[in-house]
Amino acid sequence: MATDIQSRHDLKQVNKIQEEKQIEFFKSIPWCLSLLTSSPLTIAQSYSRSIRNNLEDALINRSLNKPDAIPHYITFYSPQPLVSNDSLNGYITQLSSLISLGPMVNGWEGICHGGIVITLLDEVMGQLFSINKQIGKMRDGVVFTGYLNTRFKRPVKTGTKEKLRVVMVVARLKKVEGRKYTCEGVVLGPKEGGKEDGELEELTSAEAVFVQVKEKL
Repeated sequence: MATDIQSRHDLKQVNKIQEEKQIEFFKSIPWCLSLLTSSPLTIAQSYSRSIRNNLEDALINRSLNKPDAIPHYITFYSPQPLVSNDSLNGYITQLSSLISLGPMVNGWEGICHGGIVITLLDEVMGQLFSINKQIGKMRDGVVFTGYLNTRFKRPVKTGTKEKLRVVMVVARLKKVEGRKYTCEGVVLGPKEGGKEDGELEELTSAEAVFVQVKEKL
């Protein structure tokens, strides 16, 4: 038991240090700093990036968590839930992520593999559910992707291990119908030849439906 408690304490410290380093990295980039300081935001390491004792989210927190793959990944959102009269009342309906891309996620040289781009959209849209569970708007339970339709508009470029490229993924919750959640997502990147403070353009978009499975009786 003592070992388990010590292990949990160590993991908490590891994740705290990792979170601070990732936020510091993005704040060193002018256009990212502008986004992160423009209004009151909750900024954190993505839940799926947190190191754990098991293999849950291993793709994100282990396999891709490498200096030349996707070494930095944070989420940020307005902590004020939407107040409305429809099915979205009280939900956090928009969440953004900053993600750094290295050469080990290449398809073509210098271009992120399409499957990884889809993974990032699915991943960030899925973080909407983690956040809404945390605020008590959603019950605990597994949420699966029902479908995810993707439109590739421009190449999502990667960087080198020494100079990573950064993209922003924005996820929006559009509709709730019982256990079904309709979402939209976009991948944005700095416009070629744009200003250093960050003129972003849309690279990829997606629409998806997620389904929360019923609890066993």
